[in-house]
Amino acid sequence: MPYAYLDDVATADVAFLAWGETLEELFIAAADATMNAMVTDLESISPSLTQGIVLESEALDLLLFDLLQEIIFLKDAEGLLLRVSRIEFMRTENAFRLVATARGEEIDPGKHEFVVDVKAVTLYRYRLEETPRGWEATVILDV
Repeated sequence: MPYAYLDDVATADVAFLAWGETLEELFIAAADATMNAMVTDLESISPSLTQGIVLESEALDLLLFDLLQEIIFLKDAEGLLLRVSRIEFMRTENAFRLVATARGEEIDPGKHEFVVDVKAVTLYRYRLEETPRGWEATVILDV
């Protein structure tokens, strides 16, 4: 599990630190941490449907922010629990572009045990940075 929840950062919200050797690994870990904040067991989410996600941003850190917001939006708007399984990055002249594949299923209260309902990603203490070991991100989720 390439993420850890931070109990001493935000009292009323959920905070986590995610990491990966590559940017792709970090983004996938952060997406899993976001979903795992909501659902007790990630393995309870069957990969029965596939959802493509395409995002673009001028800043790499905001691209991660947008990805996490998108999986929260898809949960709220379409009732989908999704785990990101693949990510590709492209650099255009003015922006970063992300093409992701997410797999999951519709929310089933009899199957999925919810911990909290995440409403949004916050910018409070939000960071994404390259380290000597790879990439790290600190994220706080509004619940």
